[in-house]
Amino acid sequence: MKNFIYFTFIALLFIGCKQKAETKIVESELSIAEKIANAHGFENWKKVTEITFTFAGNRNWVWNPKTNDVKLTTSKDTISYNRNSMDSIAMKADRGFINDKFWLLIPFQLVWDEGTTISEPIKVKTPIGNVEMNKITLTYSNEGGYTPGDAYDIFYGDDYIIKEWVFRRGNKPEAGLINTFENYQDFNGLKIALDHKKAEGDWNLKLSDVKVILE
Repeated sequence: MKNFIYFTFIALLFIGCKQKAETKIVESELSIAEKIANAHGFENWKKVTEITFTFAGNRNWVWNPKTNDVKLTTSKDTISYNRNSMDSIAMKADRGFINDKFWLLIPFQLVWDEGTTISEPIKVKTPIGNVEMNKITLTYSNEGGYTPGDAYDIFYGDDYIIKEWVFRRGNKPEAGLINTFENYQDFNGLKIALDHKKAEGDWNLKLSDVKVILE
């Protein structure tokens, strides 16, 4: 009986160690983009049927990602269109949608967007907080899209949550914009930063009226 218990214990220990090893292998196979996306709730995106948000207090968006229907509401107009079939008016509105959605869901864009390169992470001091964090650079190709060739230096913690970024138009060395990602809130499993502040002044690009509807 003692031998039976002993060998059962060894077998269970082996299985437990094997499962832990397999988990570590799966985690190590994820790209940096996937790890950042997952830290912000990407596994819940497949259940999202509608997401609503207001960008900088003046553009309200309603997006149904499963159908690609988009509605823009401003103080002057309301435009509804489907991203699979756009006319000139829709394309003009869509430029704003792509920009605003990028601010809202940059962790997911790292996984979604094609024609990009993502550098290997390095440890550096952040430009605003002046604390050591991980940094990757996301660079878009010079062809296609609304803003080809742009680059973003993205700073994130060891928990893979984005804290700051630097936007560089056309991948120029100098920064076009530097701001924070803060006031994270959970919307049905999606972690979204609502405030984006510069180091100087009281500038704050806010995302508000965020709603996430799941199927």
